[in-house]
Amino acid sequence: MDMETIDLRSDTVTFPTPAMRRAMAEAPVGDDVYGEDPTVNTLQEQAAARLGKEAALFVPSGTMANITAILTQCARGDEIIVGDKAHVFLYEAGNPATLGGVHSRPLPVQPDGTLALDAIEDAIRGNDSHFPITRLICLENTQAGVAGAPLPLAYINAVADLAHSHGIGLHIDGARLFNAATATHCDVRDLVAGADSVSFCLSKALCAPVGSLVVGSKAFITKAHRVRKVLGGGMRQAGILAAAGLIALNEMPDHLAEDHENARLLATELASIPGLAIDLKQVQTNMLFIKLTDDCPHDVRSISDRLGTQGVRINPNGKRQLRAVTHNGFKREHIPAVVAAFGKALA
Repeated sequence: MDMETIDLRSDTVTFPTPAMRRAMAEAPVGDDVYGEDPTVNTLQEQAAARLGKEAALFVPSGTMANITAILTQCARGDEIIVGDKAHVFLYEAGNPATLGGVHSRPLPVQPDGTLALDAIEDAIRGNDSHFPITRLICLENTQAGVAGAPLPLAYINAVADLAHSHGIGLHIDGARLFNAATATHCDVRDLVAGADSVSFCLSKALCAPVGSLVVGSKAFITKAHRVRKVLGGGMRQAGILAAAGLIALNEMPDHLAEDHENARLLATELASIPGLAIDLKQVQTNMLFIKLTDDCPHDVRSISDRLGTQGVRINPNGKRQLRAVTHNGFKREHIPAVVAAFGKALA
């Protein structure tokens, strides 16, 4: 984020830190397709250990991480159970069906970001040739479709128990897993202990320029390597990227509490502006949903455009709502400028 712009469109707009840039310049590298890049290998080992799993795989993006996990565990004609507001379902180009012939069974995401346990159980297919085979349940933590709601540990464990009692797997799209851990005061390894596969992103709130990881058992990651190759995700001297990922993994989670606090402070200030409505109870991590009240004469696109002319970038998120996401590039001193820009945009 430059000096002229306050960018709240997403935490994907973060820039690599100076320490990351130095590490990238100095990283020892090798050919990762041959398994010979020492920096990639270190990142994968540390990621697996951090999440309490046996192995990990470095991939270019969160979308590739999720589809790799799904295709590793599902065959053509299988089915995944997924939230109707999940990133996997809405924003990844329908790739389970497009690339793998995998059917998605969407369930309503509840106001707290969860899928109802009884709805999940009802959606699991029986042994009937009329139906696709239920192979995987997918959860998203944090749930970006509900203002970044963090899923409680007890709930995740209940879903894992339900999945395994039916002989199916649990995948957690943990794009913002470390935000969830910060908000729930849980260790990340506890949050994913019951999961068969997990993806998490290095390039959102953790500030790395590129990359995500898929973690799971050694047998799972062995199969995932083949899927990554099929998807075109084999990289060569990728240690240049993994070096930034190591700093993202080991240093940046400590900064997330500040991002969450800034989101709450910003939400509190904006909620006092006539024409705006924010459910402050929903602001638990680094996201806030800003709704226009019924009597507000403006639409979200015009508000977004007016904010942009004042150097504040926030995207519409529905017909009467905008989404703001705090991150390492957004500081507490930016809050008054954002509040003032909203005041002018609504005038």
